[in-house]
Amino acid sequence: MPDGSDSEESTRDTGGWLGVEIVRDAGDWGAFEPAEVYVEAAASALGAHARFRDLTRAVACVALSDDDNVRRLNATYRSKDKPTNVLSFPAQARGNATTAGPRMLGDVVLAEETVLQEASNLGIAPAHHLEHLVIHGLLHLLGFDHEEDGKAAVMERLETEILGTLGISDPYAEPVAAKVAPAREKGRRR
Repeated sequence: MPDGSDSEESTRDTGGWLGVEIVRDAGDWGAFEPAEVYVEAAASALGAHARFRDLTRAVACVALSDDDNVRRLNATYRSKDKPTNVLSFPAQARGNATTAGPRMLGDVVLAEETVLQEASNLGIAPAHHLEHLVIHGLLHLLGFDHEEDGKAAVMERLETEILGTLGISDPYAEPVAAKVAPAREKGRRR
């Protein structure tokens, strides 16, 4: 995703099967400092969930970006010319390619201004919202979606269980769910 021109990268081993490469692409992530720690904690919590414990070694790129970059990506790849909180780009399967090392899951790109504004609107800690969106994006890379009610319920349950291990309340429970409902109805969720 990021072109690497002005970005800072760090690769984090979350201690399990899932590693994350964190790229500071754009935006002022000061409200989330240390943002990398929250990204790593979210990835580690997902990796430790019983449903995923036995997966083979993999790595995902998490880009900390801004509304302008995410808006461009959203327009290019989803035909929606507006920023959104998180975008996920699963890696393309490589057929029979055999490579040493972990498989690449894909990229998760977050928009700093939108994530911060949503946290404020929801009355939750910005770091908690960031962790939720990292988990949400990583679940998309693992093939989960929320386009249909049944699939959405599975994805929301996983998010809630994983967030619970981080001490974060269910983001879909009242009163938070009531505050997010209008955004969720338009095109479903994030």
